[in-house]
Amino acid sequence: MATRATVLKIGIASAAFLKARTIAIARGKQKRRPGEPRVWFTSLNSVAQVLSEPNRALLELIRSSKPATMTDLAELSGRKESNLSRTLRTMENYGLVRLAKTGRTVRPVVDWDKVEIEVQLAEAA
Repeated sequence: MATRATVLKIGIASAAFLKARTIAIARGKQKRRPGEPRVWFTSLNSVAQVLSEPNRALLELIRSSKPATMTDLAELSGRKESNLSRTLRTMENYGLVRLAKTGRTVRPVVDWDKVEIEVQLAEAA
């Protein structure tokens, strides 16, 4: 039996669309639809920066090797820990990675097997 892939849906829409959507949800005029993106970006360029080839490789490394600490990830990836911290905080802000804290230890976790991107063409919320 095949396991079902966990998917993070990313949406791309204008800042005006996202603002109107957020206000409509806050006022109770709109609800988040099933299957709707969980994470939103305002441009394809910003998605491309966050999901660059090196960053996708880093996500796969985290997902497959499950490092116990940031130091372990730095050793596995060959990247400096300070650089990893900055990159992973950005990815955490977009829900691509989770930084699980236990005491002073931070363990990066990727809960997704796949990312799907939905581009919003219409401006109506």
